[in-house]
Amino acid sequence: MRFQKSSRWRIFQILDAASKDKQGSPNTTPGANSPSSAKARNTSKNGKNFHYITILRDPVSRYLSEWRHVQRGATWKASLHVCDGRPPTSEELPSCYTGDDWSGCPLKEFMDCPYNLANNRQVRMLSDLTLVGCYNLSVMPEKQRNKVLLESAKSNLKHMAFFGLTEFQRKTQYLFEKTFNMNFISPFTQYNTTRASSVEINEELQKRIEGLNFLDMELYSYAKDLFLQRYQFMRQKEHQEARRKRQEQRKFLKGRFLQTHYQTQSQGQNPNPSQNPNLNASQSGTQNLLQNLIQNLTQSSGQNPNPKENQESQKQNPGQEQSDGSTGNGTHDYIGSVEKWR
Repeated sequence: MRFQKSSRWRIFQILDAASKDKQGSPNTTPGANSPSSAKARNTSKNGKNFHYITILRDPVSRYLSEWRHVQRGATWKASLHVCDGRPPTSEELPSCYTGDDWSGCPLKEFMDCPYNLANNRQVRMLSDLTLVGCYNLSVMPEKQRNKVLLESAKSNLKHMAFFGLTEFQRKTQYLFEKTFNMNFISPFTQYNTTRASSVEINEELQKRIEGLNFLDMELYSYAKDLFLQRYQFMRQKEHQEARRKRQEQRKFLKGRFLQTHYQTQSQGQNPNPSQNPNLNASQSGTQNLLQNLIQNLTQSSGQNPNPKENQESQKQNPGQEQSDGSTGNGTHDYIGSVEKWR
């Protein structure tokens, strides 16, 4: 399935249809309270099924990008930040500026505002804020609040049907296509030159931004590990399927070849083997031809015909898949939990 320009709603209809074909049944029951707490599949009031998906970004780059965006005059005044049925009060969420916007603000001023929603934005937007009393900071101690928010964000991310990482555009495309059984017309392009990348900051500023976004830093580390686990899992499934098809093809060709050979042999069969001295030579030639045919098919498929060489090659590269498939944080959540939606 390939698509060009479609409405957002049409795309999600296609995603839902593709998911039904692969799953056969709806996903787990959605969580209550907020959309961010829902599982991968949900049902809207009009009965339409939909998926929550998201794209995460390196927290420092994302923070600098938002600062540059605000610096150019962007505001989110239309966003009510409704949580548990009501928007926050001005005491719960004071404004960082007094004018119409915050255009032209220096980076230091942007970082100095303790109410800046740019801080840990990804965790806040992926977590269930009702668990911590929304924007009321007096409900629980800060340390407990941060822990609850982070765990909620991780759980919601883990149960999403799909999420991607800005820093891995091609892998993100691959996972999307395999997850929803769709193909983009052209491959994604990794653009590393952004407005955020043009901002030069020293190590001290880097550390401070990381400190302001320490929850996002933990979430991104977890997300990267989980993302690469999903990617590696999909690649292994793809290789296994390709290997299965090659084996079936070899089995089919071998059967057809033997059938043709036996038919030819039976048509010209001599009841007295002693009168047919070329029979053994013919059988030997048939076996050699069959072996060459299978070997050529194997080589054309890119598979090593010698299993011992494959084993030796795996021994020479211990842990290669782990280094590609995990950042070493030990989440290992994909196989045990997320595969439910498969």
